[in-house]
Amino acid sequence: MRQDIVKADMGTSVFEASKIMLEKDIGYLIVLEKDKPVGIVTVRDLALQVIAKARDPQKVKISEIMSSPLVTIDPDSDVQEAVETMIKSGIRTLAVVRDGVLYGTFGARDLASHFNEYSEIVTRDIIKSMARLSIPF
Repeated sequence: MRQDIVKADMGTSVFEASKIMLEKDIGYLIVLEKDKPVGIVTVRDLALQVIAKARDPQKVKISEIMSSPLVTIDPDSDVQEAVETMIKSGIRTLAVVRDGVLYGTFGARDLASHFNEYSEIVTRDIIKSMARLSIPF
């Protein structure tokens, strides 16, 4: 999970949101309403809903183009549940939320960056299980 959450208020313009994304080198922002996470806006949203439609990024608010309701996962969820939720929802980034409190985000980039570590853990678990069951390998 990524805990350095990049977020913006619903009233933020697309222009300001894109500057934040550029500065933080990230492809999304969590959108807040009264400090509660309510949506997400991505670079794809900016491209398809603003640039492709020749809308003025200084006038369009992120609340107009955000994806909502926000797809979330509990902080105690495991990686498999997170990936299944992402696949089922057709998204690349999940907000990690419990009781309206935003703890972080989890996305495809996070999964990819920890894939080898996760793969090694799973492989060790399989080998231990096989050894306990006396299965030759």
